[in-house]
Amino acid sequence: MQLTTNTRSFIEAEQYSSFILYTLKDGLLGEQFYRNVSEFRQGDTFNIKTVGTVTLQEAAENEDLEYNPIETGNITFQISEYEGDAWFITDDVREEAAQFAALENARAVESTRAFQESMESKFFIACDNVHADKTSAQIINGQPHRISADPSVDDGAFKIGGLNQLRLSFDKANVPHEGRVFICDPTIETVLNESVTFTSDMTSFAQDTIREGLARGMRLVTNIYGFSVILSNRLPESNNVAVAHGSGTRQVVNGVVNVAMCILDDNCKPVMFAERRKPSVEGARDAGRSRDTYVAKAKYGFGTQRQDTFAAYITNRAVQASY
Repeated sequence: MQLTTNTRSFIEAEQYSSFILYTLKDGLLGEQFYRNVSEFRQGDTFNIKTVGTVTLQEAAENEDLEYNPIETGNITFQISEYEGDAWFITDDVREEAAQFAALENARAVESTRAFQESMESKFFIACDNVHADKTSAQIINGQPHRISADPSVDDGAFKIGGLNQLRLSFDKANVPHEGRVFICDPTIETVLNESVTFTSDMTSFAQDTIREGLARGMRLVTNIYGFSVILSNRLPESNNVAVAHGSGTRQVVNGVVNVAMCILDDNCKPVMFAERRKPSVEGARDAGRSRDTYVAKAKYGFGTQRQDTFAAYITNRAVQASY
C-alpha cells in the first residue's frame, strides 16, 4: 500500500519538477529574440536553404539576354549545449536542520536561475558569433555592421553617434524599421541620460517586448534612432581584441559587445535556437545512503541564421559618462 507517509521521496521530486519548469518559463529571454527551429527534432545537423536576389540587366531589340541563375546557399545548425545540475538531500539533514524547508526551496530556485542565466549568456555569445571575423568591419551594402568606440577618445566610451551609424547600416541593408532593438551594457545608460531626452512614445512592438520578451535583469529604457534600447549585464566580453574602427582596428580594453538586431519576425532574426531537452528535474531515492537525489539536464543550441539584420558595437564597459 502506497501512502504519503511512505512515498515521501516521490512526492517531493514532483514538487521540484513543477516548480522549476514554471520558473524557467517565466524567467527566460522571450522567443521574440530568436527563431525557434522547432522542426529540428532528430539528427546531428540541420540544413537550411538560402536564396539570393535577382539583378536586372539592360535589354535591347533583337538582342539576347544573359541567363543568370539566382544565388542559393545552405547554412547548418547543430545542438551544441548539454548542461546539467545534480544534488542530494540526506535524511539526517532533514531531521536535524532548522528551517530546512526554506533551504530546500532555495536550492531549487538557484538551480533554476543557473539554467536561465546560462541560456541567456549563450544566446548573447551566439549573437557575437554571427561575425566569424571579429576584427572585420563586416561591410554590407557599403556600411559597417561591426564597429567600436575609439579608445583614444574617452578610453573607448559609448558615443551616441555609434548608434546613429548602426541606424544607417541597417537602413542600407534594407532592415525593417519595426523590430529594431539595441541591447547594451548598463554603463551606456549613463551616457544616454546626459545625451538624449528619453521618450515614452514606444511602438506597439516595443510594448509587447516589455510585457513578454524581457528576462529578469533586463530593462527597456528608451527608443532612440529607431532602436528600442534594452539593458543587460550578460553581454559578451571583448577584452584587448582588435575590433574595427573606421578604416583600421583598435584595441578596446574592458570591452563589451553591445548588440543590435531586428527581431520583427522569424525571417529577420539573426539567431536561431533549438531545444532538444527542456530543463527539468528527476528525483530518485538512494536507499543505501538514506538520501533523495535530484538531477536536472538541458540540451539545446543557438546558431547564426543571417548577418545583415545584426550589428555589434564594442565599447568600454568600465567607462561611464563624463562628470
